[in-house]
Amino acid sequence: MAGPTTAERGERQQESSDPPLVQRLRPRRLRLRTIIILAVVLALLGAGSGWLLYGSKWLRVERVSVAGTRVLTPAQVLEAADVPVGAPLISVDTDAIEARLRRKLPRIDAVDVVRSWPHGIGLKVVERTPVLIVQRGGKFIEVDDEGVRFATVSEAPKGVPALELTVSRSSSAAASLRRFSEGRLVREAVRVAGAIPAAVARVTEVVKVRSYDDISLELGDGRIVAWGSGEKGAAKARTLTALMKASPDARYFDVSVPTAPASSGS
Repeated sequence: MAGPTTAERGERQQESSDPPLVQRLRPRRLRLRTIIILAVVLALLGAGSGWLLYGSKWLRVERVSVAGTRVLTPAQVLEAADVPVGAPLISVDTDAIEARLRRKLPRIDAVDVVRSWPHGIGLKVVERTPVLIVQRGGKFIEVDDEGVRFATVSEAPKGVPALELTVSRSSSAAASLRRFSEGRLVREAVRVAGAIPAAVARVTEVVKVRSYDDISLELGDGRIVAWGSGEKGAAKARTLTALMKASPDARYFDVSVPTAPASSGS
């Protein structure tokens, strides 16, 4: 096996002849050089990524899509969203778009604004559904399942009961109104509407509120249901279903106390 060449022996002799301080500094210089090179590479990559996201024409908003509309039109949503077409996709403020949609279109209950790389923005909306309507001067105000009055329309939506808030002048009703605001009474009516059995809900035309614990239903065939307050809704629904089966010819049903129901008329 051949031994070291003359050049190799010279290099070893040179290294061994270097002062100890130089020998210690050499690895540090190599590490520093490596760190500098890596820093330069990362800086170049960062600058390139920043230019790609913000400065190039490749990742900009070119289209906006709308999904989930029922009553609203996509054009209405697009106009309210006011998405900055042509702007860098990364810079689009999705929270601001969501806020604009909720402010300008109260019919929207929820909205999801998503980036669709490389050129799109998607608007996925969920509209509020009316559970009651309030008639005012030939118009109809739609009320959702949270008691929010979110839209005024010229025609009443089909299958949605009317809400009549007719607080009487009796002392008990007046006390109820002082304790429970009109908004609270509306929410209580919504609570009742959500608990009505499906078969009864289909023929309910009016939910009448006289006080917090005096809410009744007027059915399309003239029958009346005294419901009481919105409390114990599930028990009242079961009781009403059983009572109507037991007294099919009755015209008046009282389930305000579900453990002691009553029916009358024929």
